Amino acid sequence: MTQTTPATQPQRGIQMSESALKHVMMLREQQGKDLCLRVGVRGGGCSGMSYTMDFEDPNNIRPDDHVSDYDGFKVVCDPKSLLYLYGLMLDYSTALIGGGFQFTNPNANQTCGCGKSFSA
Repeated sequence: MTQTTPATQPQRGIQMSESALKHVMMLREQQGKDLCLRVGVRGGGCSGMSYTMDFEDPNNIRPDDHVSDYDGFKVVCDPKSLLYLYGLMLDYSTALIGGGFQFTNPNANQTCGCGKSFSA
């Protein structure tokens, strides 16, 4: 299990552990472009809502988006999703079982066993 240490302490929004930031940066380098990470929610999943993450061009950042900066790397969230993700800790684990991105969401009333969907 990895230790969840915040890469930086943004005052609000989405937090990322050092391991999550390193993994996202490695994935971005594989894309070969200067991209930001958009995090959000959509309806679906076992518990009603599921997390979304995707790289996108920083030129697509909208004026009402919440942007967290991690040493030059931008994590973007639309205002509607931020209502459900405020205070989220995004971590990454290399564990053989249960590894991958882990979402710790203080707004979730219930999470499913896979950890990728929740209800609020």
